[in-house]
Amino acid sequence: MKRLSNYLRLMRPYQWVKNGFVFVPLIFSRNLFDLSLFSEALLTFAAFCLAASAVYVVNDIADRDFDKLHPLKRERPIASGDVSVSEGWGLSLLLLAASFIFLMLDGARVTIGLAIAGYIGINLFYSFRLKRIVLIDLFVIALGFILRILAGGYAIDVKVSSWLIMTTLFISIFLGVAKRRSEFVLVSRDADESTRKVLSDYDLSLIDQILSVSAASVIITYALYTVSERTVQAFHTEALIFTTVFVTYGIFRYLYLVHKMGLGENPAKALLTDKAMVINTVLYLMSVVAILYKQELIQLLSAHVPLP
Repeated sequence: MKRLSNYLRLMRPYQWVKNGFVFVPLIFSRNLFDLSLFSEALLTFAAFCLAASAVYVVNDIADRDFDKLHPLKRERPIASGDVSVSEGWGLSLLLLAASFIFLMLDGARVTIGLAIAGYIGINLFYSFRLKRIVLIDLFVIALGFILRILAGGYAIDVKVSSWLIMTTLFISIFLGVAKRRSEFVLVSRDADESTRKVLSDYDLSLIDQILSVSAASVIITYALYTVSERTVQAFHTEALIFTTVFVTYGIFRYLYLVHKMGLGENPAKALLTDKAMVINTVLYLMSVVAILYKQELIQLLSAHVPLP
């Protein structure tokens, strides 16, 4: 039982929330209530979750010597010795195989397979090399999120808006540099026990500037998406711009968590455990659904609520 628990810790299921980007095309193409398309997106989500866990295992194997020196990461299963390196490789291969089984269930679409294979490839390269190259490390993280959203579009045969892709780019850079900031604060870049060599190429001023630019870019690109001609024509409304309020609050709240609470090192946990962020996310999703699916919701209510 303990071994299974260690394997689950190694897989980091709490990080699967990042794969929620797969559902973005489903929601913004107004296909959320299409059960057939929803199932296609769900299978793609499952395939990405397993592939991501396989990558996390390999990353922990690659970083085990550095993690042993980290005040928090030393408790990870491989760094602590709870799971051996050989067990880690075996688990990673098993997860990859399971991922492609889900891909087969999804109709074995070549485009989705290429997106997942690309995600695995760049993240393996990231684990062993790219994470040590200043700035490139942030863009590699961003590419992983973009591949998620593209795979979600491929799953339901929907072309993803360029504005949504740009928003995804900037929000992933924002989360990535926020993580770098927390790591930088936790472990001095000049310390011998520095657990991430790339931190020596950053300084706090540079990190904060990138954080500010990426935060502003998220808000601007999302706002431009909501008022773009294609968006307004597709949804027959300009009301989506009002959801920018929740996006803006979410960015500001996360900056607060990073600067005041020191929670930026693990974005997934910060997003899942902070009550204000959870409430804001729920309100954002409710407002998007209410705006985009107004007619469907009215029909649903009229069918189940008797008129006086």
